[in-house]
This record gives sequence, C-alpha cells and structure tokens, in this order.
Amino acid sequence: MSDFLSRSADYMPLLFEGMWRTVAVTLLALCLATLLGLVWALLRTSGVRVLAVPTRILVEFVRGIPILVILFYIYFVMPEIGLDLTAFQAGVIGLALTYSCYIGETFRAGIEAVDKGQIEAAKSIGMRRPLMMRRVVLPQAFRIVVPPYANNLVMLLKDSSQVSVISVAELTMQGKMLASSTFDNMTVFTLVALLYLCLTIPLNMVMRRVELRMGKAR
Repeated sequence: MSDFLSRSADYMPLLFEGMWRTVAVTLLALCLATLLGLVWALLRTSGVRVLAVPTRILVEFVRGIPILVILFYIYFVMPEIGLDLTAFQAGVIGLALTYSCYIGETFRAGIEAVDKGQIEAAKSIGMRRPLMMRRVVLPQAFRIVVPPYANNLVMLLKDSSQVSVISVAELTMQGKMLASSTFDNMTVFTLVALLYLCLTIPLNMVMRRVELRMGKAR
C-alpha cells in the first residue's frame, strides 16, 4: 500500500493535467452539443417538412456512425478539403456533433411531451410560434428532459476518452503514456479509473439534486 501511495504521488501531476483537459473537452463539447441539439429539436418539431426531413436524415446519419470514425474524419480527412484543425479542436467538434444528435432527440421528446392543450391555449390567445416556444413549451420541456440530459452529460464525460485516438492528451492518453514509460499499469490505470469516478460521482449527485428540485417545482 505504501508503494502504491508513493508511486501515486509521482504520477498524479501528469494525470491531473490530463484530467483538466478532459474537463475542458467535455464542457466545450457539451455547450456546443446543447446549442446544436436545441436547433435540431426545433427544426424537427417545426412542422415544416423541408426543415424537418433533412434534419431527421442528418440526425440518423450521425447517430449511425461510431464516434471514432467521426473523429478520424474530422481530424484526418477535413484537412484535405482545406479545414485544418488541431487535435483538441477536432475532438471537441467531433464529440459535439455526435452528442448534439442524442441531445436533440432528448429535447424533441421533451417538446412533444408538453400537453397539447397548453399549446392550443397559447395559440388561441394569439401567441406566435416563437413566443409560444419560449414562454410555454421550452420551460416545461427542459424540466422533462433533465434526467436524460444528465445521462448524456455523464456519457459525454466518459466518451471524451475517445479523443485520445487523435492524440489529445486528456486523462486516458496521459495514463497510456505514463503506463508505457513506467510499465506500472496497475497503479496508473487504477488512478485513471479513480479520477474518472471523482468526476462522475459528484456530477451524478448534482444532477440528481437538480432533478429533484425541478420535480418539486412542477
């Protein structure tokens, strides 16, 4: 045990560096994915076929491709057509694009779960669709989607490890490099797993409290 603790003290600075990069990738990808997801949901529920159908095709197309393939395509293929991104930028965009489709479907389900009677009531008093969405539909939809949205957030945090394949030195990549140089696989990957738990467990607890509060506010 003492050997594990002493080695851990030597390894932790590098692993902490990777952990903060994991947090940065996750937060940036989450912000972009949430904005895009909301756009996809609004287009899907717009009732305008020329907007809804292409959006549905895009969502199903992206959801059908593994994250690794999307990351490889953005990082290795896009430079061939003039879009040269750093590994960090490609990782954020790849994760955001992928998760925007899952979050978009979550938002769409929340919008469609709002009581139709309230929508009809809003229309009957002359509310236009943008105002109705902002004041009536979206506030209720956001309360409905908190649990699945929180699940997407945790999954995104864990899937951020995928960006290591395009050389982003996040937590998993730092662990791989450290293990390959020290040959101390057990200690390194135990620490990596514990650091991921240090991120996901508090996140789950916070989101559970938010879910309970929003449930009481209904």
